[in-house]
Order: sequence, then structure tokens, then C-alpha cells
Amino acid sequence: MFHLMFSLPWLIVASRFIAPLPWPWWVKLLLAVFLLFASQYHLFSRFTSGSVFAPEFPRPLVIAFNLFFGAIVLLAAMQVVLDLVSLVIFAVRWTFPAVPPEVRYTMGIAALALAGFGISQAIRVPAVKRIEVTIPGLAAELDGYRMVQLTDMHISRLFTGQWAHAVVEKTNALDADLIVITGDLIDGSLDIRREDIAPLAGLRARDGVLTVPGNHEYFFDVDRWLGHFPSLNMRILANEHHVIERGEGRLVIAGVTDLSARFTGAVEPDLGRALHGAPADAPVILLDHQPRMAERAAKRGVALQLSGHTHGGMVRGLDRIVARANNGYVSGFYQVGGMQLYVNNGTGLWPGFALRIGVPAELTEFTLRSAP
Repeated sequence: MFHLMFSLPWLIVASRFIAPLPWPWWVKLLLAVFLLFASQYHLFSRFTSGSVFAPEFPRPLVIAFNLFFGAIVLLAAMQVVLDLVSLVIFAVRWTFPAVPPEVRYTMGIAALALAGFGISQAIRVPAVKRIEVTIPGLAAELDGYRMVQLTDMHISRLFTGQWAHAVVEKTNALDADLIVITGDLIDGSLDIRREDIAPLAGLRARDGVLTVPGNHEYFFDVDRWLGHFPSLNMRILANEHHVIERGEGRLVIAGVTDLSARFTGAVEPDLGRALHGAPADAPVILLDHQPRMAERAAKRGVALQLSGHTHGGMVRGLDRIVARANNGYVSGFYQVGGMQLYVNNGTGLWPGFALRIGVPAELTEFTLRSAP
């Protein structure tokens, strides 16, 4: 079903875009076969690397697959819109309009250009996004506390060790008090990704680096990865918490495992366990990779939840579909009961569909403020 779903855009393009072109049949056949090859990117990933989540092709080939696969998806969407317009015209005039070849040429060029732009936005090291957030109950000593959130880096053949090194340099330049990573650090096994992820050991903050697993860690032997992350100077908050102190002021940073744990037999997320023993008078910031369970955290008195997972929807318009799969949460701030939820667009992106159009990546710095 997964591969069939990703074949449907090609079917639309082949039957509704390529077939009507005024070209020799053999040229149209060659184009259709080439795009069919590009549309099976994930199938080739599965056969060559054993997983659709970690294509192990050379980076230029991963970029090329994303370029043409992305163009197919965008072109299929344009073709559907064109067909809908044609149906509306038919309903009024009782005749289908003739579509000039120039319209399809324009659509093809636009789809390829948009896909190229989307990839360039996806793979760049993101700009710093600065946010001030008021935390009820935050002690005066912690007013101005700065923390950086990294999430969904998906270190892989696309987001390489060189890219990770650049992210580390940009993060360290912020001289933050704390760095938090809210899951999906990698795509690939520890044996394959060990060198690519090594630069993350260079992350520096006064109160260290706190990390929770995302769903992709569970695709690649989560126990080995959670055993490796501490060697990169990260503390794993797997249903645990950490207390930040400044003078008499205290702040609790709690973290839970990912919902995907229930499908692998690993330790499932347990917010009660994560908060057990935490000082009752200190506000809580929760690190939870997926935003879907925000209502649960709000009921437990969490002040701020930081999540990722959605990649912000990646493409403006597609974000509405992604939101529906995540209880309506896809990008930015939400008020959930008495709790603030921030869903980060992601620092990187899954290499299986690496396009960003209107949804920029983030390297996010939060400055915490006491309530007036």
C-alpha cells in the first residue's frame, strides 16, 4: 500500500499530462518510464538499504530522486486542478475546453522549478528563529534563560556529518544556557551513521544537552541509539526529568519516549513517571517528539511542551493534511488548556520527501520570561 500510494501521482502525470502532449509516442514513452523510475524512489531504498526511511544512495542521487519525485507530486497536483477547472467549464458549456500544449509546458517547468527550490530550502542549514515565551511561575532568577531546540535533524546521506557540523557551529554561537533535541536525530543504523552523527558531540551549553527519542530512532534499534547518545555528551530523558537551578529558582525539564515505542516493545511514554519526584513549585517544560498528546500534558500542569515530528507540513497546503494526523497541531504555538505547545518545523527533514515550500526549517532559540 505504501508504494502504491506513492505511485498514484505518477499515474496521474502519465495519463493526464504526458499522454495528451503532441510529441512522438516513443518520446512520451521514454519520459513516462523515466518518471516511473523516479517515482519508485522509496521502493529502491527498501531494496538497497532495507528501509524506506534511510536511502543509502550517494547524496547527489538522493537529491536527484527528491527533485524528480517532488516534481511528479507537484505536477500531479497541478494536473488535478487543471482537470477540475475543465470539469467546471464542461458543466457550464457542455464541452471540454482544449488545453494548449503551452499550458502543460508551463506546468512542467513550474513543477520542476518548485521542486528544485523546495530541496534547496530543505537541505540548507536553517536560520536562527528567536522566540520569547512567558512561563507562569518562572522565578526571577531564571528570567532571560535561553534554550535552543533542535529537532528532526534526520542525519543521513542527505543531512550529512558536514551539515551536522555546520548546525553545531551555528548553535554554539548562540551561547545558550541549554540545548534540547526533541527526537528524530537520525535515519539509519548506528553502524552506518556513527561518523555522520559524531559532530553532535561538539554541542555546548552551560546546562548541557538534553535529548528525547523520536519515532525514527525506533526504526533503527532504539536501544543501541539510546546507549550511544550519552557518548555524544547528551543526557537522555526517557520518562525522566532534570532540574535547572539558578539561585533559589528552579525549572523542570521533563522528557518522554515516543509513541512508536508501543509497536516495538520498548518503554512507552509515561509522563507520570517522568514527573515523579519533580519539585512541585517549579514550572515544567516537557520534551515530547510528537504533539498529539498535548492535552494529556496540559492536564498534568505542564507550562510549555516542545515538539517536532510534523516538519511543519513541509509544503504550504500539505500542512493541513499533516495537521489532521496530529490532532490539529502542525507548526508554531498553540494554547492547550493552560499549557503552551510549540511545534517546531524541524531543523532537517526525512530524506524520503525533502521539500520545503513556504515552511522554513528552524534552529530555534527560546528566551524564557517570568510572568508580569
